[in-house]
Amino acid sequence: MALLTKATYTPKKWSYTSLQGISERTVGMHFGLYEGYVKNTNLLNEQLSELIASSGSKGSDPKFAELQRRLGFEYSGMRLHEYYFDNLTPNGTGKAGSKLSAAISASFGEFEKWKSEFFAIGGMRGVGWAILYQDPTNGWLTNAWVTLHQEDALVGFNPVLVMDVWEHAFLLDYKPSERGKYIEAFYANIDWNAVEARLK
Repeated sequence: MALLTKATYTPKKWSYTSLQGISERTVGMHFGLYEGYVKNTNLLNEQLSELIASSGSKGSDPKFAELQRRLGFEYSGMRLHEYYFDNLTPNGTGKAGSKLSAAISASFGEFEKWKSEFFAIGGMRGVGWAILYQDPTNGWLTNAWVTLHQEDALVGFNPVLVMDVWEHAFLLDYKPSERGKYIEAFYANIDWNAVEARLK
């Protein structure tokens, strides 16, 4: 069967309700949107299971094909939001730890060069994610843009720092033209301990 899992996913919970520069209203709305991805992932798994049980896996079946494609969108949306909320904490934890700082400096030359590039990617037009990845084959870090939730993702790379730059992440607090202010707010709330723990 072409399902992700037979288990039912349960939405994660986070202890914070607001962040520095990101309002309680925005955080609450964002949590609700994330729960929608969890619900839809479970629903699509169920629908695919029923379809496969009744008529098998047929690539020529438009319904089968659409459910498979949609599952990638919903599942990736669920997981990316978990990375995002997990790497945030009110007012942040100060600065990156020595292990992460060393990895960033080795990969980008210096920390500020990485930060400037990460901010630039986050400020690109479009909806998606700015992600600091680690290449598992050599440990190097690289910044990347992911369109929607699943397009342009670096296959096999490990997400280290994940920033949501869909407009829903900031539109209640900032104008569309003020995405840069949201990125600054995101940066001020980074849980560097959680980020460093993702390094392999």
